[in-house]
Amino acid sequence: MGEIRLHPGITARLYTDKKCFGPGVAMLLRRIDRLHSLRAAAQDMEMAYSKAWTILREAERGLGMKLVDAAAGGRNGGGASLTAEGRRVLAAYEGFEAELKAYAEELFARHFGPLLDDR
Repeated sequence: MGEIRLHPGITARLYTDKKCFGPGVAMLLRRIDRLHSLRAAAQDMEMAYSKAWTILREAERGLGMKLVDAAAGGRNGGGASLTAEGRRVLAAYEGFEAELKAYAEELFARHFGPLLDDR
């Protein structure tokens, strides 16, 4: 049998009375920031545009702040960009998640290290 590398899988999700922010919303915001379009971000994630709008609206409702400014298409084209609040929430989430994962690795090593060393 080959060597098996056991490791923790940690993701952060933020809740009010229901989930309002997590890895999927963060991924959507990163792509909106890079592509300057909600439609392009949704396509890049292989997600329906309507689902992307629903995810975004629910996150904004749950957090109580606007995350994205979007302009409808037309002659001059549309576009989307993160609001200042959207940038702050995304940065806070990414920092929180990175620290959470680092701490999870420490805890995992402490609790499972001795068990795995005995194999």
